[in-house]
Amino acid sequence: MNTDSNGIPSTTTADRLARIDDVLALPFPAGEESEDSGARSSGPGHHLLILRASQDFWDDRSPEVVEPAEQEIEVEFSALATALSERWGEPETVDLWPFLDRDDDGAGVAPEPIGQLCNLAGSMQVWRVPGGTRWLGLAVGQADPEFPIWLLAAVGEAAALPG
Repeated sequence: MNTDSNGIPSTTTADRLARIDDVLALPFPAGEESEDSGARSSGPGHHLLILRASQDFWDDRSPEVVEPAEQEIEVEFSALATALSERWGEPETVDLWPFLDRDDDGAGVAPEPIGQLCNLAGSMQVWRVPGGTRWLGLAVGQADPEFPIWLLAAVGEAAALPG
């Protein structure tokens, strides 16, 4: 999934909720796909969206630059989490770190979108979508310190979640 800091237009919480609703309604494709200039990737059993991206930090990774960007993404994460909790109740926290070593442990590769998310974030908030077999995850992630901080939404099949 590729994007740059200009790849995601700045939108409102309502706009981001509408994008989440749109992707929840999409069927899962038979093969891997990337759309919206890399802001959405999809595949069998999953969708992954970049809802917001900070600037990148190639030129300056100082706390004076990074911390305000982190705070902006966290504020939007909190606003979305509140709105989703009002819809579907409190989320569960899924720890993503254990999925990094699954293949080394002989447990096999983590199912998508968890396989991608565990390389970007340490945990996600998950809501099981009522009346269906899908879940929605919300996370803040970053591929490496130089890359943008992303606000991510993931949709997957319930069978892909632990527990």
